[in-house]
Amino acid sequence: MDLGEFLRFEAVVPAMKAKSKRQVLQELAGRGAVVTGLPEREIFDVLLQRERLGSTGVGHGVAIPHGPVRGLDGIVGIFARLERPIDFESEDGLAVDLIFTLLSPPGAGADHLKALARIARVLRDAAITTKLRASADASALYALLTHAPTSAPDAA
Repeated sequence: MDLGEFLRFEAVVPAMKAKSKRQVLQELAGRGAVVTGLPEREIFDVLLQRERLGSTGVGHGVAIPHGPVRGLDGIVGIFARLERPIDFESEDGLAVDLIFTLLSPPGAGADHLKALARIARVLRDAAITTKLRASADASALYALLTHAPTSAPDAA
């Protein structure tokens, strides 16, 4: 699964100015509403509820908030590069500056998990994250994410 299958250019935020986890989730929900046409509040509630279960900060300055959103026809990705890292309550204690949000239709099951695995694989690559952190250009960020090499097939 390629990130370009569910990440559109207009879903890339090159320099988000949020100062807290809640503000990040709110801004991601706002961008999600623009991209999907669904209510911002519903997207925000899904992301907030997921964070209450445990942080989606996966370490190394990366977070992958995700959840099911009623009304979606397919999986939608939103990527944000923060201007300043924020505390995301990650297990490794490091502040987060790269966030890839994944919204899926309820019942997406295996496709949701495959997309999460692909996102994690791409954002685990130190060479890619270094380039993402060095660029504040939406076109460059989109190209890096959607043309990331596939080092191994996605698990089913």
